[in-house]
Amino acid sequence: MAEVKTYEPDNSLKKGYLQIFREIGQEVRANKWLIYQLFRRDFLTGYRQSFFGLLWAFIIPIVSVVTFLILNQSGLFNLGTVNVPYPVYALFGLAFWQLFSTGIIAGTNSLTSAGYIISKINFSKKALVIASMGKTMVAFIIQLALAFVSFAVYVFAPKFWIFLVPVFMIPFILLTLGLGFILSILNGIIRDFGTLLPVLTTFLLFATPVMYAKPIVGPLAVITRFNPLYYLIAVPRDLILFGSSSEWVGFAFSTALAIVVFVVSLIVFHLTETRLAERI
Repeated sequence: MAEVKTYEPDNSLKKGYLQIFREIGQEVRANKWLIYQLFRRDFLTGYRQSFFGLLWAFIIPIVSVVTFLILNQSGLFNLGTVNVPYPVYALFGLAFWQLFSTGIIAGTNSLTSAGYIISKINFSKKALVIASMGKTMVAFIIQLALAFVSFAVYVFAPKFWIFLVPVFMIPFILLTLGLGFILSILNGIIRDFGTLLPVLTTFLLFATPVMYAKPIVGPLAVITRFNPLYYLIAVPRDLILFGSSSEWVGFAFSTALAIVVFVVSLIVFHLTETRLAERI
């Protein structure tokens, strides 16, 4: 009797979550060269026809700080008491914020901007989202360097915790990448997400105490209490500028949330990326 073989659609869930993570790890390792090439392409394309080039990474935070100072001095916005030179406080907060805002925007648009590649070449689509963070990280490093320069300008000494900045960045990066994974899928289905996201991040910038001190009363105080972005920015900045922080509980919950968002988004992306070519 001839052997009967039954073919079934590839169902990763039947393999178990450990196998899914193993496959994801193997994919990322196998696509290291591709991720680098995609990052290099995005980086060179982004600055090739720009007159100011990388200087934009300095110009944007400086203009933002000056704008908030003008709003404060004109009485239109209250920055509160920060107990350190304001530009130092604002530049560090803004560097972290730009990492988040530009990171999720780049991640959200990573699939739609490479639709012609996705439709013609079979490769791990995770490479597109991960590579989109590369240019964002370069801008973050430049803005962080500008924040360090402000120490010398205002004769302000950072605390020892500054050497642990990369460690405190991990939850922030995981949250940004996780949102980039899930929003890239949604943007591939409904393009409105890519259009609305810059507006939403601008609103969140004003609703999150990045450029001003944490409010004590009022609607912003309530929003801040449940805003994970605030804790993920406030704790590393407080440790660098003051050597301590009072927001550890919020930071712990926000870190747990960032891990959950990253893991769930990565699994969803992994299970759906084979169907992306027909949607984008």
